[in-house]
Amino acid sequence: MLTLHTTDGGTWFKPGELIEGRASWQFDEQIDAVEVRLFWYTTGKGTQDVGVVRALRTDSPDTSGYRDFSIRVPEGPYSFSGKLITLAWAIELVALPSGETERLDLRIGPQPVEVDLS
Repeated sequence: MLTLHTTDGGTWFKPGELIEGRASWQFDEQIDAVEVRLFWYTTGKGTQDVGVVRALRTDSPDTSGYRDFSIRVPEGPYSFSGKLITLAWAIELVALPSGETERLDLRIGPQPVEVDLS
C-alpha cells in the first residue's frame, strides 16, 4: 500500500515554492527501494513527453515506513491545457522494482488554475 500527500493538502504551487509532504508505504515483503518523484508530462496529440525534475530515493526501506519530502518547484513549465496538448504535473511514490505507484496531481503556475490555451 502506498500513500502520498502534501503537508497542507494543497495541490497548487507557484514557481520557487516548496512542496512538502509525506510518502508512506506498507509491503508484505522487502523491496529494493522507493522513490518520490516530481515530474511533468504531456498528453494529447503526438508523442507523450515526460520530464522528471527531482527524484528522492530510499534504498532498502523497511517493509512499513514513511519519508517526509521537500522539493522546490522549478520556474517552469506551467501547467496548461490546449486544443492539441496538455502539460500536467504530479508527484509520485514508486516502489522498485515492482513499479507500483501512487500519484498526486498538481498544478504549477502563478495562478491556482492551469493556463487555458484553447
